[in-house]
Amino acid sequence: MTDNSTDQPKDPHDLPDVSGLVVGVLGGTGDQGRGLAYRFARAGQKVVIGSRSAERARAAAEELGHSVEGADNAECARRSDVVIIAVPWDGHGPTLSALREELAGKLVVDCVNPLGFDKKGAYALVPEEGSAAEQAAALLPGSRVTAAFHHLSAVLLQDPSVERIDTDVMVLGEKRADTDTVQALAGLIPGMRGVFAGRLRNAHQVESLVANLISVNRRYKAHAGLRVTDV
Repeated sequence: MTDNSTDQPKDPHDLPDVSGLVVGVLGGTGDQGRGLAYRFARAGQKVVIGSRSAERARAAAEELGHSVEGADNAECARRSDVVIIAVPWDGHGPTLSALREELAGKLVVDCVNPLGFDKKGAYALVPEEGSAAEQAAALLPGSRVTAAFHHLSAVLLQDPSVERIDTDVMVLGEKRADTDTVQALAGLIPGMRGVFAGRLRNAHQVESLVANLISVNRRYKAHAGLRVTDV
């Protein structure tokens, strides 16, 4: 008699233990990067923030506390298991191109939103590759590229008086093991949940939605996030 127990589909809420992973944040001296670094470190994760200037990175790490360490971008990438890309859009391509070797074999999480701004407000840009995440995948063929953490308020992330950030994180990627890991990392932050949202070809919609959230926040003086219902 054949045992088909191993053929049962995996529970989507069964996520791996990520407590031992070192999280690197490239662009860790910017608002979004600092906020993510702070939240992961506060949750007990080992965090290294990167910057073009190691001195700036170390100064920012000291301000954040919680045993956060600072290094230049290349050293941050080498020392980390998971590397979050939180650099400005105009520096996205050059930064990743310069770190192709250091990021090889790493799980890369791109949270960059290609946006433009004019008198009407924020609007989405369309990179040649389709999205920032797809540009990252093209520039980093030796890395496992995912996309996540696009819709988080940097103000809430950096505010130590905020205990919970009640929002969902849309996670995209090509391999389930990678997206499961990123979902588990998101779940380390109280109130936050990672939700699988498709492959990288769908990243543009997720990145561009930030322009809408900026409009929401300006109108309502808020720090809006997202919740996915019935999941």
